[in-house]
Amino acid sequence: MSEREQATWTRAHLGRCGPPLDLLTACFDTHVYAPHAHDEYTIGVTTGGCEAIDYRGGLIRSGPGSIVVLAPGEMHTGRPADTSDGYSYRALYAESSLLTDGTLGGLPHFRDALLDDPELSAALHVTHTELSACPDPLETESRLPWLLTALARRHSTARAVDDIVPGADHIAHVVRDRLADELLAPPSLADLATELNLSRYQLLRAFRTAMGIPPYAWLAQHRVARARRLLETGLRPAEVASLVGFADQAHLTRWFRRVLGVTPAAYRTSVRNNVQDRAG
Repeated sequence: MSEREQATWTRAHLGRCGPPLDLLTACFDTHVYAPHAHDEYTIGVTTGGCEAIDYRGGLIRSGPGSIVVLAPGEMHTGRPADTSDGYSYRALYAESSLLTDGTLGGLPHFRDALLDDPELSAALHVTHTELSACPDPLETESRLPWLLTALARRHSTARAVDDIVPGADHIAHVVRDRLADELLAPPSLADLATELNLSRYQLLRAFRTAMGIPPYAWLAQHRVARARRLLETGLRPAEVASLVGFADQAHLTRWFRRVLGVTPAAYRTSVRNNVQDRAG
């Protein structure tokens, strides 16, 4: 495989001990896929070039920003649409339940495999990129079911469930407290939803309504607050990351900068300098 012929697979999990979900990042100059099918929905976003896909007796040409949805069990191919250029894309392989949790009407049917939805395309691209770099189970379970429900609602024959969840504040506080109590190994949202007699989508809807952010983002901010206090004691960022539940120092740094605007190392240094200045 040449430098431009690259395919990288990342396996994420939908919650701790939850089912796997595969993410593919691919860049091809000449590669041609033989006719094949997948057991799951194939959902891809073209990121460069143009791909030609034989599907349902027709030809799809997918350019940058296009979303492609291929149904489970349906044969398809893939190749460069232009022999002088290659193509690149990001794809995920989703079980049907991830598209039906917030919809009615059974298995979603997409009349058109090629979708033009810049907002959803951008969200899928960013989410895929970030989860491929750090496939955190709670983040995966918070983000992908939400986006895939939006995909089914906007572009398939499925109908939306009622988005009003009674007692949203109470639900959000129960979930928040469980996440805070178990920040090193947070429970899956599916398990929490079952305990609360809800679907996972209803839990996500209730939490977002009450808290304004998804569960993984709330927990990340809670972890940053805990990390901040530990850094103030003199612990190094690499030590702190594992103590508050981040995957590694890079994961801690990403969220620390998002929340506080500085890296953990810079924050630790500034705190220590302030202490020394006061002591002097």
